[in-house]
Amino acid sequence: MSFPPLTHVDPFDLPEWLGTTEVTWQLDSQSESPAHHLAGRLVSSEGGLDCDLLAVDQAFPTPVAGSADRTLVHQAWRNGQVVLAEYDDRLALVVPGTGFTADRILATLGRLAKAVGARPEQFVAALRVGAIADHG
Repeated sequence: MSFPPLTHVDPFDLPEWLGTTEVTWQLDSQSESPAHHLAGRLVSSEGGLDCDLLAVDQAFPTPVAGSADRTLVHQAWRNGQVVLAEYDDRLALVVPGTGFTADRILATLGRLAKAVGARPEQFVAALRVGAIADHG
């Protein structure tokens, strides 16, 4: 099976406010996305940016990505990084695995902070109680 490669996004092409202000990632509570693809948005006093979380190892009902991209995502994660890519015409933080826990979401945002030159303490995750379980 052939997959289009992930379109990688350079952190330097992202809005500057991601590295200079407090940023909150909000899960889109209206989203019907599956557990491996959480639709969300990064917001601050300076602006907003659609930003999803994508677990690249999901294989059912259809695989998310090809072998080369999955390998790259696993290597980046092992090195303390997160892959930034375009997925469904939106920014996505791409991680290994098949789903998300609150801890995985926080780790992913911490790695995004590192990628844009911010302190992890500047990033907050806003989740509704049960939201992750509802997606699982």
